[in-house]
Amino acid sequence: MGKIPVAVQMYTLREESQKNFFETLKKVAELGFDGVELAGYGGNSVLEVKEMLSKLGLKAAGNHVPLEDLQHHLIRVIKDQKILENQYIVCPFLFPHQRGEEDYKELVSLLNKAGEVCNREGITLCYHNHDFELELLSDGRTALDTIFMETNPEYVKAEFDVYWLTKASKDPVEWLKRYKHRTPLVHLKDMTLDDEKFFAELGTGGVNLEGVLNLGEENNVQWWIVEQDVCLQDPFESIKISIDYLKKMNS
Repeated sequence: MGKIPVAVQMYTLREESQKNFFETLKKVAELGFDGVELAGYGGNSVLEVKEMLSKLGLKAAGNHVPLEDLQHHLIRVIKDQKILENQYIVCPFLFPHQRGEEDYKELVSLLNKAGEVCNREGITLCYHNHDFELELLSDGRTALDTIFMETNPEYVKAEFDVYWLTKASKDPVEWLKRYKHRTPLVHLKDMTLDDEKFFAELGTGGVNLEGVLNLGEENNVQWWIVEQDVCLQDPFESIKISIDYLKKMNS
């Protein structure tokens, strides 16, 4: 997997962050992560978050920003990323009412426009998938292919989530190869081997993580990002298992 840095998506630690955001960041640093992918600031200012990240030796690997903010507050969002010294803004999720065919057409237009503005400012816009984008549209393409085939590859990159691709019976390695020049961020999570196919710590499930990690340098991946939407044990224990797996793979 080379020397690609590893971050944790802070959504994994959302309950801990609500109690004490900065203490949570401290524990992340102690576990050996290189950075964090933000999903809010825990009620703190952007400058306060940046100061704490610098103090702890952590970098902002990316920032999940709601679609509404990309639509209506993009300039402010970009200014925040410059304070954070963060290069990657990520569109993280579409609500059920935003998943119709016309909605995807509007999404493509929005991503192209926002991505162009971000690009001018030295920021990269990415789109993060779940499993619902793997459903077929009326033209026979998946919604996810539609998004990446119809957006400008210079302006819109991917943050492929290998769990959701696998959950949708797709091969994450194939998707990374298909869009090899557009994958600066990759979400790493595993999936249980039982019928529930639940979220799992890295190395404990059935996702082809080794195949994904082997593509890191070839795909010019900038950050591996550990995320576990729901942990069945203490989240800090879960992310420790995951980063220990990555350390072992890189040894």
